Amino acid sequence: MSQTKQHNRQILLAKRPKGAPVPEDFSLVKVPVPEPSQGQMRLRTAYLSLDPYMRGRMSAGPSYAEPVKIGEVMVGATICRVEASRHPDYTDGEWVLAHGGWQDYVLSDGTGLTPLGQAPENPSYALGILGMPGFTAYMGLLDIGQPVKGETLVVGAATGPVGATVGQIGKLKGCRVVGVAGGREKCSYAKEVLGFDECLNHKSSDFAQALARACPRGIDVYFESIGGKVFDAVLPLLNIKARIPVCGLISQYNATALPDGPDRLSRLMGTILVKRLKVQGFIIFDDYGDRYDEFARQMSQWLESGKIKYREHLIDGLEAAPSAFIGLLQGQNFGKLVVRVNDQN
Repeated sequence: MSQTKQHNRQILLAKRPKGAPVPEDFSLVKVPVPEPSQGQMRLRTAYLSLDPYMRGRMSAGPSYAEPVKIGEVMVGATICRVEASRHPDYTDGEWVLAHGGWQDYVLSDGTGLTPLGQAPENPSYALGILGMPGFTAYMGLLDIGQPVKGETLVVGAATGPVGATVGQIGKLKGCRVVGVAGGREKCSYAKEVLGFDECLNHKSSDFAQALARACPRGIDVYFESIGGKVFDAVLPLLNIKARIPVCGLISQYNATALPDGPDRLSRLMGTILVKRLKVQGFIIFDDYGDRYDEFARQMSQWLESGKIKYREHLIDGLEAAPSAFIGLLQGQNFGKLVVRVNDQN
C-alpha cells in the first residue's frame, strides 16, 4: 500500500504490549488527508525514524515522557516536505525535521520544526548521525564519559547509530575502543569499517572472558545502552573513577519482571562506592538541547572529512514499520533504522 494523496495512513497503538511487542499491538487505519488552516501547513512524511525509546512510550508506566494513549498515532521523528503551506515562514517544497509520528501526513503550526532547506543532500541523516542518535553519542561520550587519550572505552550496540558514533569519536580522542555487537558480521564491520580496536559478539558463550581479555588494563569509560549480561561482564572490569553514560537499557525494555538470579543491587552500589564510579543517565534534548548547534557543526565537519562513517538500514513502506520496530528490539537492524515512507520525494 503506497502513500497517496487521497488518504492519510496512520499506525496506531492498538494495545499495550505484554513483554515483546507483537503485530497485533498496532493497527493501520486510513483517515482523510488533513487540510491546513491559516497559520498551519500540511507536512508529507518522507522518512520515519524507528528508535528503541518507542518501546517505553508504548507502556503506561511513568517515564520522562507521556505514554502513547491507546488509539493514538505512534510517536516518532520524521523527515517531511511542506506540501501545502498557509504559514508565513514556510513555503511548499521545503524539507523539515518534525515529530509527525507513524503517518503519511500531519498538520503543523511550525512548533518544534527544524528547517532543512529546499534540497538537503541527505535529508534522512537528520534522523541519525546529524540527529538524536548522533547527538546522544556526542554529548554522552564527551560531556559525561570525558575520554582521555590512552584510556579504554567499551561501547555496546557497536554498529547501531549511537554505538557506532561513540566508538568512532572515541578513536578520534585516542582511546582503545572495544565494541560489543550481536554477530560476526557486525563485529567485522565495527573493526574493518569503523576502526574499532576490537569487537566482541555478546552471543558467544565465553563473552565475559573474551571481554576481560580484550581489556587487559580494565575499562575507563563504558557507554551504556544495553544492560543485562553485557553490563554484568563490564562491572568487574571497571577501573577506579570510570565513567558510565547511560542512554538506554534495550535488553530490559520488554521485561515484565526483575531478572532471575541473585539481587545485584548491593554489588552494583558497592562497586560504585569502592571504585568511585560516575554513573549518569541523560535525556539528550532535555539535558543538552542548547548545545545542538555545537554538535551539528562538529559532526558535519567529521562527516565531510570522512572521519566519521555512517550506515542506514532503510525499510520501504509505512506498513512495514511495526515489523521493523519489533526486529529493532531483537537486534535485527544493521545501522540506523529508517522507514522510507514515500520513495517519490
